[in-house]
Amino acid sequence: MVKTRLQVDRSSSRFGGSLRIIRNIFSHEGGCAAFYRGLTPNLIGNSTSWGLYFLCYSSLKDTIRAYREEREQILTSSDYLLASGSAGVITSVLTNPIWVIKTRMLSTGSHAPGAYSSFASGAKQIYQMEGIPGFYRGLIPALFGVSHGALQFMAYEQLKLFRSRSMNTKGSIESNHLGPERALGNFDFLVISGLSKVFAGSVTYPYQVIRSRLQTYEAHLIYRGAIDVFSQVWAQEGIAGFYKGLGPNLFRVLPSTWVTFLVYENTKVYLSRLA
Repeated sequence: MVKTRLQVDRSSSRFGGSLRIIRNIFSHEGGCAAFYRGLTPNLIGNSTSWGLYFLCYSSLKDTIRAYREEREQILTSSDYLLASGSAGVITSVLTNPIWVIKTRMLSTGSHAPGAYSSFASGAKQIYQMEGIPGFYRGLIPALFGVSHGALQFMAYEQLKLFRSRSMNTKGSIESNHLGPERALGNFDFLVISGLSKVFAGSVTYPYQVIRSRLQTYEAHLIYRGAIDVFSQVWAQEGIAGFYKGLGPNLFRVLPSTWVTFLVYENTKVYLSRLA
């Protein structure tokens, strides 16, 4: 919630913005319970997005690997970028309606005029007042945001290879049918997934600010499109405006990233042993 409020805040950036917003939410919007507004679309969006992303990414990677094996070549950085980028496009198109509702719920208090009382209420109101196009506000910058997943997974795969090779060099890995990367431990996956997330998040974060502003309730009255958002942020808030909420964002996403990749990698190992 704090991240979204910072992203849609059109005032000039100033130190202590996160604490200011936290105090305001707690004092004027219902105490601790107010911080859990929008939890339902957030849970639905994250679980659906990760599920779709890993499904598409694994399938595309296997397809590319099968194609490469015919020429006795391993996957390259561009292959990982292609697989993760394509998976990101598919996921963004399918889940954008969820993020529109989430952004609107998080950007306003429950007692604000026109505020959605629930996920279902938000979906109903958008359909009645804006039609199907309303669910796809902010899709263009979201598609640009595909680069986030592409960079993250490229960095993740390359860091895994680098770590595996360094362990091989030290003679600490015994070859097995699961492949050298499977010998990496949970601590390795924690560090690698965290580093790749910080790298991708820092490089691509501005698209999230642009997307959030396009998805707010009154975006159509303030902005004419993604380019107009970019121009207004640059003119009124400078480069710092594109990084509003980056700190709270990293604080929020790193734990979920660690858990997601640990579960993903360990599940792959478990299923491989059953095969």
